[in-house]
Amino acid sequence: MRGSLQSYRKVSLESEIAVASPHRIVQLMFNGALERLAQSRFAIEQHNLAAKGVYINKAIGIITGLKNSLNMEAGGEIAANLDRLYDFAIRRITEANVNNDPVALDDVTAIIREIKEAWDAIPADKHYLTANKEHA
Repeated sequence: MRGSLQSYRKVSLESEIAVASPHRIVQLMFNGALERLAQSRFAIEQHNLAAKGVYINKAIGIITGLKNSLNMEAGGEIAANLDRLYDFAIRRITEANVNNDPVALDDVTAIIREIKEAWDAIPADKHYLTANKEHA
């Protein structure tokens, strides 16, 4: 049953990505990062080292993807600030991994949630701008 549900979610996400705007894809990446951070935290609390490694690597991968999608030329100071925040987030996740520190993951979760909330607040009629600015 669990495998079927995961397969359904994967197909559903792949279908959504196939037709998503660049703005929506970034939203999905934020959602994925937050979910993986929560799963990493739970794995640390449960002393499940194997799961912790999997979820931390996924969280780092997603945040690296967000960082690599920054358009440093068009994004100006905002993109530079996001770049530094993503670097900080990756460092804190690495510290959480090494030290089994859920508080470090909480720090990253707060940062990603704040960036996501700002991203989500961009009005729909301005989404075309985000494809050419900070991300895309």
